[in-house]
Amino acid sequence: MEQISDDEIRARIHKEIAKTEKAIEEYREMTRPVAPENAIGRISRMDAINNKAVTEAAQRQAEDKLEKLKFVLDKVGDDDFGICKKCKQSIPVGRIILMPQSMYCVKCAQ
Repeated sequence: MEQISDDEIRARIHKEIAKTEKAIEEYREMTRPVAPENAIGRISRMDAINNKAVTEAAQRQAEDKLEKLKFVLDKVGDDDFGICKKCKQSIPVGRIILMPQSMYCVKCAQ
């Protein structure tokens, strides 16, 4: 299995934090209220309200991910970093690279 340094993990987490913060900003822009004076029609307004709800859910997920990324960034280098919180086994490097905010191995995360 490939080994990865703590510095490389931190760099990847910083990159993911920046990407997530950008997504949150885009979601905030997309969830701004539609002014009533904008004549978009009843059906279109209903679609806009539905899309807003979906985007707000995505924004909440991104904010949760950002919080976890910031938390795990402080944990890089600790003795328990990369160890599953449930089964206490090592989390595969591939999972740490793809989902650095995950504190569980694939098996325990299910």
